[in-house]
Amino acid sequence: MRVVSGGEVAGILVAVFWAILVSFLAVALARLAQTLKATTKLVADVTDQAVPLLADASSAVRSAQTQIDRVDAIATDVQEVTSNASALSTTVASTFGGPLVKVAAFGYGVRRALGTRRDDMPTKEPRRTVIVGRTVPTSRRGKRKKD
Repeated sequence: MRVVSGGEVAGILVAVFWAILVSFLAVALARLAQTLKATTKLVADVTDQAVPLLADASSAVRSAQTQIDRVDAIATDVQEVTSNASALSTTVASTFGGPLVKVAAFGYGVRRALGTRRDDMPTKEPRRTVIVGRTVPTSRRGKRKKD
């Protein structure tokens, strides 16, 4: 039998260590390959779903832009109508406003004149109401207000 020297034992240990290291690296590389394969499949699936979604989004944006253009046209028309209504209101106010104020002032003057004539007339003594044996003052009976 042959005796194994220390160098040979060290060589065997290094060879076993390298074999174990290579085995671990091979397992790690195999798992990395599986992960890359799954990632590639996931990216392909996302791409397949994203392209139609982007086309739909682009169509929706175009449609929204068309609607915004329509709303802008409507807003412009409303602004023009508002401007025309303001001009019409100003015209009506200047045309009819002066005479209407004069008629209102004349009516107020006539009413005041008729009101003062009534005040010149002698007033009747207020009647008193008798309720179950007692007299209620006129102020509590609910006097009518004069204009």
